[in-house]
Amino acid sequence: MDIAAISTIMKQGQVQQDAALSVMKLIKGQAASNGEAITKMADDTVRMMQQSVQPHLGANLDILA
Repeated sequence: MDIAAISTIMKQGQVQQDAALSVMKLIKGQAASNGEAITKMADDTVRMMQQSVQPHLGANLDILA
């Protein structure tokens, strides 16, 4: 096997590694944003459930003291 063939094979391996790393970074970013969205959705759901159980709370504000 000559030097050029070895160099080409090594370069292809490096390109494959770089591509795999880029995909993993994209997946990591997507997972983080999905986690944030789930957390926000859970908070909103809790808030809506609290209002449905006690809808009169928070509707009026007495500012006369």
